Amino acid sequence: MSHQDSISRFLFGFAAFVICVAGLKAAETLIVPFLLAVFIATVAATPVFWLENRRVPNALAIFLVVAALLIALSGLGAVVAQSVGLFTEQLPFYQNRLGTLMTQFTQMLEPLGLDLSADIISRFDPGMALNMVGTTLRGLGGVLSNSLLILFTVIFILSEASSFPTKLKNILSDPDKDMKIFNRFGENLNQYMAIKTTVSIITGIIISAFLAILGVDFPILWGLLAFLLNYVPTIGSIIASVPPVLLALIQLGPIHALITAAGFVIVNLVMGNVVEPRFMGRGLGLSTLVVFLSLIFWGWILGPVGLLLSVPLTMTAKLALEANQSTAWIGYLLGPADVQPQAHQEHAQEAPGAVTQEETS
Repeated sequence: MSHQDSISRFLFGFAAFVICVAGLKAAETLIVPFLLAVFIATVAATPVFWLENRRVPNALAIFLVVAALLIALSGLGAVVAQSVGLFTEQLPFYQNRLGTLMTQFTQMLEPLGLDLSADIISRFDPGMALNMVGTTLRGLGGVLSNSLLILFTVIFILSEASSFPTKLKNILSDPDKDMKIFNRFGENLNQYMAIKTTVSIITGIIISAFLAILGVDFPILWGLLAFLLNYVPTIGSIIASVPPVLLALIQLGPIHALITAAGFVIVNLVMGNVVEPRFMGRGLGLSTLVVFLSLIFWGWILGPVGLLLSVPLTMTAKLALEANQSTAWIGYLLGPADVQPQAHQEHAQEAPGAVTQEETS
């Protein structure tokens, strides 16, 4: 292939990428509910397959899992809706209180010779964090208003999941070779979503209980936020900690705010650096730069839902790239710096498609 052909191929691929991104942006209202449905179906597929392996009929397994999801989401949704409403009503009071605390803080610094101008204070406005949380939660509520469409899409995806491998095998030109790629991708994605969701649920429960013991308002709401943002490594835990820390400062004072921040740090260090790598392995990680860029990219295209699904979407792309030897190098570039390429990791795997894990001392 000549140099000119290589340039033409690159430009063609880049143009196709731009067109796809523009199409996703234009179809945001249609794409967002579908992506949420795919995300929920991917998480729900694990218990459905578990029930099917124990000889539960496919229709009954789907019914039991969807019923459990409805009961859990309905109860949690009612509590969260009430919390979001109360939080939105009290948001002006919280912002005014934060402004008063900032003014008192600047007055305390004046005897020390430190003078913070009004321009600096206006640029560093902690109340903007609370306002951003309220806007994001209201945006999520608007998306979840399409709950009936999302529910039916989840049911249809789950009903087709068991027959999809057979259909795929029948249309592939080389089923024996290509099915290994799809199986490796499916097993890694399924294990990633199952472990990540379990760790996120545990993180949300611990955060809710911790904040309830401290007496911070809306502990269930902040636990849900911690659960959702736990899908975004490093950056997500920082974002999730800001509103409850500020709220603890407003309600209970600086000491409790420091305790709240320390609690978030401890929980996320243990869950993110000990528990999660123990079961998942660092081979399924993303570099911090990729996480940050994916937040910007998917958030711009899909709004608040894009922020929450940015890492699962990027992680899906990474797993798909790693499953194919010709594109595995791109998946390696998306991963953290301390991980070997997939080609070297496969020698240490016990079975094809298994997720690599680091040996623990």
